[in-house]
Amino acid sequence: MSRLSAALLLLGAILLGGSSALAQSDSDVYNRIEELHGDAASFDRSLRQLVRAMRSGDAETIAGLAEYPLTVKANGETYDVESAEDFIDNFDDLVTPETRRAVGRQQYEDLFVNSDGVMLAGGAVWMGAICEDNACEASHWAIIAINN
Repeated sequence: MSRLSAALLLLGAILLGGSSALAQSDSDVYNRIEELHGDAASFDRSLRQLVRAMRSGDAETIAGLAEYPLTVKANGETYDVESAEDFIDNFDDLVTPETRRAVGRQQYEDLFVNSDGVMLAGGAVWMGAICEDNACEASHWAIIAINN
């Protein structure tokens, strides 16, 4: 491949990747969350809880941060976890040590934000704003998918 072709390919990847392919600051990420989902301050609190819980392997806290049913991809299978109790009982099978380490090291500036939610650790965990009523006047942040 010629240098020109390689440069054009790289430029195309950057343009298609949007802001996620470029360096972003914590405030850039915060503002993007606020713009797309609102309540970025609540996201911050939930993220900090999740990172601490992943570092320590605190299944109860992680379970409490999830929205059920929760889709979990682990061991080459897809599971629909129906409750926090089910999540806690099967925690070691549902959340790999690699995922725990990756989320435990998550840096705010490395988050990816789109209209679906916020991606952590390269897609290992997704969090979303969950509406609490039909008008979505109130919402809370929760884990909406885990992909080991």
